Amino acid sequence: MNLVQDPWLPFRLRNGSERVLPMTAICDPNVIDFALPRADFQGAAYQFAIGLLQTVFAPDDKYLWHDIYEQAPEPEVLQQAFDKAAHAFCATGDGPLFMQDFDELDAAKPTTVAGLLIEAPGANGLKLNTDHFIKRGIGSVMSLEMANIALFTLQINAPSGGQGHRTGLRGGGPLTTLVLPQHSNSSLWQKLWLNVINRDKWRYEDPDLHSGLVFPWLAKTKSSDKKGTEIYASDIHPLHMFWAMPRRICLEVQQGEAICQITGKLAMQTVTEYRTQNFGGNYSGSWQHPLTPYKWNPKKPEEEHLSAKGQQGGITYKIWDALTLTSNENGQQCAQVVNHYYSLCEGFADIQSQVPRLWVFGYDMDNMKARGWYSVSFPLFSVSTEQQEEILNEVKSLQKLAADSLWQCRTQIKTAWFDKPGDAKGDMSFIDLAFWQRSEAAFYNAVQHLIGNAVQGDPYLVATQANTWLKALRNTATDLFDEYALSELGSERSMAKRIKARQLLTGWLYGGKDIKTFIANHKIEQLKEVV
Repeated sequence: MNLVQDPWLPFRLRNGSERVLPMTAICDPNVIDFALPRADFQGAAYQFAIGLLQTVFAPDDKYLWHDIYEQAPEPEVLQQAFDKAAHAFCATGDGPLFMQDFDELDAAKPTTVAGLLIEAPGANGLKLNTDHFIKRGIGSVMSLEMANIALFTLQINAPSGGQGHRTGLRGGGPLTTLVLPQHSNSSLWQKLWLNVINRDKWRYEDPDLHSGLVFPWLAKTKSSDKKGTEIYASDIHPLHMFWAMPRRICLEVQQGEAICQITGKLAMQTVTEYRTQNFGGNYSGSWQHPLTPYKWNPKKPEEEHLSAKGQQGGITYKIWDALTLTSNENGQQCAQVVNHYYSLCEGFADIQSQVPRLWVFGYDMDNMKARGWYSVSFPLFSVSTEQQEEILNEVKSLQKLAADSLWQCRTQIKTAWFDKPGDAKGDMSFIDLAFWQRSEAAFYNAVQHLIGNAVQGDPYLVATQANTWLKALRNTATDLFDEYALSELGSERSMAKRIKARQLLTGWLYGGKDIKTFIANHKIEQLKEVV
């Protein structure tokens, strides 16, 4: 099976049906999405297709990019481009095989193919019998197709996996950010092409598609069992970032009918085991993966830049600025594909007039343990590079006021609940998540006003806009307090304590130092309000 010539991935069609089609189906206007059975596989399919397009079909400049965005290529044209790299996408045969080690790793002991799934319990978890929620045995039989997308998913997200089992190029569990059209029923082609960068914006030498510097599995693995064997960005071709291979793995493919435990469907070629060896590619130093934001210490920009990762408690607008805006002064850079979108807005009115979505997804990892998978969409506004530095501080001030309001809200809820709130233990993150979710619409309205003002040369909220944001925070905080702390009557003593906690909360919301500063900075007229 060849991954750029044969049908292997399921696609969702505009009429709601699903079909397994070859990769050229991405240019069919009736195809609107992939249809993988797992969320992490779905994200990996997008990254596979985007990486493939960037590698063999990247446009020379923004004008060609725009033409192809408006009119997808014919399947024959796309297939000719894919054929140039077909030798690197073999899933079966004598090798080299896609994302598999150049050597056959015959000396390695086979392990269950379920180990390709990032949430699968490891050897220690099986030994200690701690696989309570994620049961052992999931995915112990995979079709060849699902084994290959599982392998790719692992290589691009690889967490630490024990001695010498290397993390991915972006570190373990990176966040991926993709620019998507506003409407979910847009063609898959437009969803993918928005994340392909024209060569005038991202300049690199024409890739040698037979080189291990682009596709690492085409050459012997650079073993990392000794010091000085790290792989840095300057050692390889930039397109290698889409195809980085930190793990040394060889799949054992079997012929014969079996049920794939991922899809539940009959498969004629299956994988139940693979061989693996430690000390694969050890990616080190700073990178700029096109699909991931980075941050660094602005006072020490020469230090390693860190990729954005999934965080416990969810992905909310509290990090929206880090995912969408670039500022050297603040040490943050959004993904290259987002910057590419901004540059397109400056050249094409039809692109600028749209408000696309920013799809953010990735694992939340605790070292080698998967705590969860996040997949959220944020609005993405058209902001010129020059304006980003200007509005960022104001955006951060909105986020800080929200974070301070949340802290006050959570603290007073604990005060209402417990005699010794400082000693209270337990997970209170549900309060945080509710606060961020309920106030996010007001936040994005404020940001939209802010960007509109910046276009007019004044990158600040006017008084009425700032007051609307302040009211939204006050209402969200008091509503949550009332729901969590006053929903039951309780005893007279506990009610007195809860009323006092509410007074402390409203006292801060209407007279706290940070609130007063925000009011003064935005010249909000003081009005008497019933609290």
